[in-house]
Amino acid sequence: MDETRARARFESALADYRQEFETFFLARLLDLGFEYEEELCRVRFPVEEFLFNPQGSLHGGAIATVMDISMGHLLKHMTGTGGATLEMKVQYLRPLTSGTACCEGRVLRRGRSLCFLESRLFDENGKLAAVATSTWKLPSAG
Repeated sequence: MDETRARARFESALADYRQEFETFFLARLLDLGFEYEEELCRVRFPVEEFLFNPQGSLHGGAIATVMDISMGHLLKHMTGTGGATLEMKVQYLRPLTSGTACCEGRVLRRGRSLCFLESRLFDENGKLAAVATSTWKLPSAG
């Protein structure tokens, strides 16, 4: 692992974060970039060696984190307030070892108090690497 690179990313995130959507510490540490469409949140990020598991690929917890963020930021974009993850399931389909990954959060179904979301993670070549589904609690209106 390139310890200098890991320290530099940590120091940059520490100096640059704001406790808000898109700029909170973890988003800065992972170097997440956000794009939105009507009912889609796309998150791009570099696959960094300092986030690898002992087998030499991106750790499943890091993958799950970015997938959760893609869905939460989509809700924030759509509702203005976001929500809270009640449950999430991740299926890991292929390891990520380099390049830039892209995660896409989408709405499967939205009700008054619950929202069902999906996130798909792709490697740099557009191959599906992971799929997550989740249930989110929406904030109460009024």
